[in-house]
Amino acid sequence: MKQKVSRNLTTRIMFAMVLGIISGILFIVLRENLIANGNGGVWNTINNLLFADISVEGNEKAVGLFYIVGQIFVRALQLVIIPMVFTSIVLAMVRISDSKKLGRISTKTLGFFLFTTVFAILLASIVGMLALNNGMFKNIETGLEKGSGQTGANPLMLLVNAMPNNAATAFSNNGGVLAIVVTAVAVGLCINKLGDKVTVFKKLCEEISDIITVFLSFIVNTFGPIAIFCLLTRACAAYGISYLKPAISYIGLTTLLLLTILLIGYPLFVKVTTGENPLVFFKKISKVALFGFSTSSSAATLPLNMETTTKDLGVKEEIASFVLPLGMTVNMDGTAVMQVIATIFIAGCSGTPITPSTLILIGVLAIIASVGTPAAPGAGAVILFTILSGVGITNETALVAYSLILAINRPIEMLVTSLNIVGDAACAMAVAKSEDALDKEVYNSTDTLGEIPVGNKAPIYGTAKYKK
Repeated sequence: MKQKVSRNLTTRIMFAMVLGIISGILFIVLRENLIANGNGGVWNTINNLLFADISVEGNEKAVGLFYIVGQIFVRALQLVIIPMVFTSIVLAMVRISDSKKLGRISTKTLGFFLFTTVFAILLASIVGMLALNNGMFKNIETGLEKGSGQTGANPLMLLVNAMPNNAATAFSNNGGVLAIVVTAVAVGLCINKLGDKVTVFKKLCEEISDIITVFLSFIVNTFGPIAIFCLLTRACAAYGISYLKPAISYIGLTTLLLLTILLIGYPLFVKVTTGENPLVFFKKISKVALFGFSTSSSAATLPLNMETTTKDLGVKEEIASFVLPLGMTVNMDGTAVMQVIATIFIAGCSGTPITPSTLILIGVLAIIASVGTPAAPGAGAVILFTILSGVGITNETALVAYSLILAINRPIEMLVTSLNIVGDAACAMAVAKSEDALDKEVYNSTDTLGEIPVGNKAPIYGTAKYKK
């Protein structure tokens, strides 16, 4: 049933995207015809009723219905940024503490996670900058403020700003993601040290995580298609079809890069780290990737990934039960790739220059942001805002491009989820091989689990633990 619901959501969002573009084009044609026939006043009335930015001075009497719907959607997603990052990282630190008895396994797991994420970000940075320098991400001509970036800022201030001097300030600024991460890590380590003395706060974080998951599910599932239709229609009608052209480059490039890592990168990683046939890995993990693609949620895919990794790939349960739930929270290579490409795309569209120091900062923030991204649909695009804030890409045109990403990112998020969960399984195999906990006979067996189960209940990302 859950898989059917997810497919219905995907269908509705795809339909909303297509309908939004068609509706926007029709409004473009209407606008051009009205203006050409000397009826510009009629178009102004329509624009004020549906598309006007009511926050701009001079639009006090405008209604802007489509603008209101789109802004409510964006703000609802931004609302959960701070609690989302904080609780995810605190709970991840607690989970690592619960696995201290694994010793070497913890270090190896985090090492493999970091290696794959850094490699993915380096590849995304190189490809993204090549695309930017070759004019694929052209400026969006909206007449709005263009960006100047942070070319004059010392990147070492990142270290200073990462330590908040006021808790209330840190938790009230969506752009202060580093301060939230540092605070969350510190709190998580303190909870680890205190052990069973801290139960209420851990329970509170788990409950906040549950609330965030339900909230995001409601916003994305119920409100998402309507908001996407409004965002795309307004984008076309207010700025013209040329506004959407750069998005084709973003979607195509990101899809190509994600597929390259998924189809070539991870099988090659398995070959190098385990010495096993990568084709077997790809064949057996494909049903997990497809299930993750359909649900767009790593949490929903965890039970199937756990079963496949242990029963099909031959990873011992004590390895898989630690690596996969932890990876669901902190190992999100696909999310990092999407965020790097999206940030460079938004910088190009808004005319913000990307210097080498800015690119390094984007990579660092992408690593941190991917760690703080929970396994819930739509979370990656929400966390993207923290990277934009961190590098100073927050001018008006950048926010327009960010809204476009929110509107068109659903297909990318589906593929990102596949990459994230396959990366977890690949790292689990690498850890198992290094610990002599990989059953080669099971791995090379031709038996499979069969069809993807329907009705798989999704564990909450903050509290879920696999039970046999």
